[in-house]
Amino acid sequence: MQTRMLNEGPLHHRNGRLTEVGYAYSLIKSYDRQRIKAPRYRIKEWDYYLVCSEHAGIAFTIADNGYMGMCSVSLLDFTEKAQHTQSFITWFPMGKLNLPASSAGGNSRIAGKNYELNFVTSGSKREIYGHIYDFKEKGTQLLFDLELKNPPQDSMVIVTPFRKKPHHFYYNQKINCLPAQGRVIFGQKDIYFSPATAFGVLDWGRGVWPYSNEWYWGSASGIVNGRAFGLNIGHGFGDTSNATENMLFYGGKATKLGQVSFEVPRVSGKLDYLAPWQVTDGDNRLNLRFEPILDRAAHINAVVLSSDQHQVFGRFTGTAILDDGMTLHIENLIGFLEKVKNRW
Repeated sequence: MQTRMLNEGPLHHRNGRLTEVGYAYSLIKSYDRQRIKAPRYRIKEWDYYLVCSEHAGIAFTIADNGYMGMCSVSLLDFTEKAQHTQSFITWFPMGKLNLPASSAGGNSRIAGKNYELNFVTSGSKREIYGHIYDFKEKGTQLLFDLELKNPPQDSMVIVTPFRKKPHHFYYNQKINCLPAQGRVIFGQKDIYFSPATAFGVLDWGRGVWPYSNEWYWGSASGIVNGRAFGLNIGHGFGDTSNATENMLFYGGKATKLGQVSFEVPRVSGKLDYLAPWQVTDGDNRLNLRFEPILDRAAHINAVVLSSDQHQVFGRFTGTAILDDGMTLHIENLIGFLEKVKNRW
């Protein structure tokens, strides 16, 4: 069952219970930290951007996870099959980062010694700029200045509850197919992104989560038959009996999917993140083969906190059927599939 939310209004009642659960195509529910009935150190808020072309990608995170704040930047080279991620941790921001209550506008900024990251959203554009002065090695600069166009289009919005936890929730918007342009300087190397071949995706999340959680997420954006095409798929997180986050986007319009299945491949009985993955749905509308290029793996184990992340970048090939019955043939669409397991 897929429940579409149609009513605008607050995300929470004043008693901290969700007013509605389900999916939407825009951010119709207003988020207000003051209505959340949970300790400040349990509230998790983040903005994540990924920009990809055929040959390179760069990802940015600003997160206020209550007891932990984070700035993270990943530079991806699909030709050389290489990546580097650098993260900076602060403790107990508990809302002091002042991340916007809506993805539609506002500024997000985090800075420290030798690094700065800014997200500025206004009207029809989103700007990402900043620097890390010692990226990968001391004395090597990473400078970036990017602009994402923000055209009128559908997006994936979901309000996810958690069983037997009435004050836990996840409010999430993912916006695919954001035409990207700009420049990244890494040491002596220049990387350019053009809106004809590069697209961004925004993952905007706000919520209160259980201590232990696990999820699968996949995303891709590009051009299919001369029009912008994107996909957002995921499973394994929260109570999705009312709605999943699975959607296709073509020419700015969304197609809602039900359950989508994909798992880490096993080779000779062992998990192999770089083996081909298969992506299918329960209604035979999505059938994709995913050929990995590189695994952006990160592992943290700090006794009470841990994170095991595998964000696998690669190319999707196969078919997708839209609501109007059109079958799209997808070839070598750049994107990723990930599996993340956290205790935090």
